[in-house]
Amino acid sequence: MNWTQVVDPLNSIVISALVAAIPIVFIFWALIIRKMKGYLASLFTVLIAIILAIIVYRMPVKLALASTWHGALYGLLPICWVIIGAMFLYNVTVKSGQFEIIKNFMASITTDRRLQALLVAFSFGAFLEGAAGMGAPVAITAAMLVGLGFNPLYAAGICLVANTAPVAFGSVGIPVITAAQVAGLPEMTVSQMVGRTLPLLGLIVPLYLAVMMSGFKRSLEVLPAIFVSGIVFALVQFMVSNYINPMLPGILAGLASIVSLVVLLKYWKPKSIWRFKDEAQQTITTEIKYSTAQIFRAWSPFIIMTLMIMAWGMQPVKEALNSVLDIKFFIPGLKETILRPDSSGFLDIKPYDFNILSTAGTATILSAFISLPLIGLSLKDGLKSFAATLNQVKFPIITIASIVGFAFVANNSGMSITIAMALAGTGVLFPFFSPVLGWLGVFLTGSDTSSNALFCKLQYTSAQAIGIDPVLSVGANASGGVTGKMISPQSLAVGAAAVGLVGKESELARFTIKHSLILLLVISVITIIQAYVAKWFIPEYDMIASETQKAVTGTNMGFVYLAVLAAILIMLMLIVKLLNKK
Repeated sequence: MNWTQVVDPLNSIVISALVAAIPIVFIFWALIIRKMKGYLASLFTVLIAIILAIIVYRMPVKLALASTWHGALYGLLPICWVIIGAMFLYNVTVKSGQFEIIKNFMASITTDRRLQALLVAFSFGAFLEGAAGMGAPVAITAAMLVGLGFNPLYAAGICLVANTAPVAFGSVGIPVITAAQVAGLPEMTVSQMVGRTLPLLGLIVPLYLAVMMSGFKRSLEVLPAIFVSGIVFALVQFMVSNYINPMLPGILAGLASIVSLVVLLKYWKPKSIWRFKDEAQQTITTEIKYSTAQIFRAWSPFIIMTLMIMAWGMQPVKEALNSVLDIKFFIPGLKETILRPDSSGFLDIKPYDFNILSTAGTATILSAFISLPLIGLSLKDGLKSFAATLNQVKFPIITIASIVGFAFVANNSGMSITIAMALAGTGVLFPFFSPVLGWLGVFLTGSDTSSNALFCKLQYTSAQAIGIDPVLSVGANASGGVTGKMISPQSLAVGAAAVGLVGKESELARFTIKHSLILLLVISVITIIQAYVAKWFIPEYDMIASETQKAVTGTNMGFVYLAVLAAILIMLMLIVKLLNKK
C-alpha cells in the first residue's frame, strides 16, 4: 500500500510548521529548561514525532515505525561505531599510561589554557574533522583536554564550539560533495562558495574561543597565537577549497594550523599564564623531560589513527573493503511506498548499508588494537578496555539511535519539509534564513551531510524563485549547518560521553546554545550581504559541468593502497620499537 507524503496537513503552512516544530521545541525545553537526561529527552522526542506523524500527517503506523527503525540503525552504524572507536583509542592510551606523557608534552609546549584550547580543540580538532568527522573530533579532543586538566563541561563545550569552521569540509569533503549532487550543481562551484564563507568563520572562531574562556581583555594577551591559528587555517581552507578540491580543505587547513601554532609557541610565549578561576592545583609537571622516543611512542596510537582514517577516506579503499563485506537491505515496508507530495514519484529511500569494514569507526578501533603492543598493553587488556568503553557509552548510544530515528520519521512524514517550506516563503529575506535551514537540518540529523541531502534541492528551487543564484543558498545550507553541530543531541551525547558527563547533556546544551545562535547569526549576515551587496563573492560557473564526474576507481587499487598502508604501519611500529629499546 502506497502513502503520499503530506507537507501542509493543516491547510496553513505556518500553522503546520509550528506543529511540525513541536518535537524540536520539546527537546530544547527538555534539555535546557527541564534539565532532562539526554537519553530520556531523545526517547520522548522520537515518541512525540511518531505520534504527530501518525495523527497530524496521517502516516500509516507501519511506515512511521519502520522509518524510526531505519534511523535508529543508522545511528548505531556508522555514528555510534565512530564514537566507540574514538573513546576506545583514548581509553587504551590512558590505561597504558602513555596519555600522561602526552599531557606533560602538551604542557611543555604551553600550560596556558587558552593556547591549549587553540591547539587541541581548534587546530587538531579541525584536522580530525577533515579526516574523519562523525563525532570523532569532539570525542578525542574533549577527552584530551580533560586529560590536560580542563573542567569536563568546559572541555566538551569548547570542543563543540571549536568544531564549526571545518565541519562542511569534514569526512574528506562529503558534505559539500553531497550538496552539489543533490542540488545538481558542479562540486567545485559549491566548494568555492562554501570556501568563501567558512574561512570568515575560521578567522573568528579562535578569537571567539579565547574571549569565551577568558574575556576580551585577557584574550589580547594571546593575539599572536589567535592570529596565526585563525589566519593560517582560513587561508589554507580558502585556497584548497577554491583551487584544488572539496576533499582536502579540512585536513590541510587543520594540519597547517597545528604546525604554525607549534612553531610560534616555540619562539613566543604570553607574558602571563591564564588558567580557569578556582581551577584545581596543577598536577602536570613540566619539569619531567621525556626523550623523543618516549614522546613518539606516546603519540603513536594517534599517528596510526590518522594514517588509518586518511586511508579509509579514499574511495578505492572504501570499495575494496566493501567488496569483502557490505550488506545492503531495505527496511521492510519502506521501499517504494512513500509518494512525493508533488506526484513526482516515490521518495528516495536508501537501503540500510551495513558496511562495517569501511566506516571510520572500524579504522579507529583497529588503530587502537594495532597500538596495543607499542604502548605496553596485552590483547586481554585491550579487550577489557573495549568492553569498558561499550559500557561507558551505553546511554549515548540510546540518545543517538533515538534522535536519528526522530530525524528519519520527521523526514519521511514530511514534517521537515513543512518547516523548510515555511522558511522558504520569507521572500527577499530568504538568504538570511537559508543558513537557518542548514542549522535546523544539522540539529535534526546531527550531520551536515544529511542536512545537505535533505534541504539542498529545496534551497536551489527557492533561490531560483526569488531570483538569487542557487549556489549561494546551497552553500549557505552547508555553511549554516556547521553552527548547528554543537547543539545537535547527537553531538551533545558524544561530548558528554567523552568527558564522563553521561546524563548531563542538558548542562552541555545550555553551555552551547548561545554560541550556536551567535555564530549562526554571523553566517546569516554574511549570506545576505553576499546575496545583495557583495555579489562578487559568488563564483561563476557553467551548469554543463554539473554532471558528477566520478574518478575512475577500483577495488584492486584499493587493496594496493591497503598494502602500502600496512607497510607504512609496520615501518612505524618497528621505528617505535627500535627507538624505545634503550
